Amino acid sequence: MDTSKNSFNKRIKSFGYAFTGIYELIKSEPNARIHLLATIVVAFAGFFLKISSAEWCVVLIVIALVWAAEAFNTVIEKLSDYLFPEYHETARMAKDVSAGAVLICAIAALAIGLIIFVPKIVLLFH
Repeated sequence: MDTSKNSFNKRIKSFGYAFTGIYELIKSEPNARIHLLATIVVAFAGFFLKISSAEWCVVLIVIALVWAAEAFNTVIEKLSDYLFPEYHETARMAKDVSAGAVLICAIAALAIGLIIFVPKIVLLFH
């Protein structure tokens, strides 16, 4: 058996699992659908307002940060619910802290979005 081919096939399958995970995140989590809508709106605004390459880099980083935080939050929630079907104070705290992490990332993304997009929107009306 050619191990390099086998290894390549495993990498291809791992991408499939990752895309399945993203699909499951969007399908199962209402907040992920909100992030998806925000991502689409920001992408269109970026193209329409012709943001610079540096601005695109910052926007893409914060979009990825919010998505990653939402994914980790979902994992923590699902594992906590599975491991502790009854109320458990530590599980509650873990879920609240992970939700707080998403909120921190989303607020930072909003602030960065305002810094980048508001001046360009203001220029449209002057």
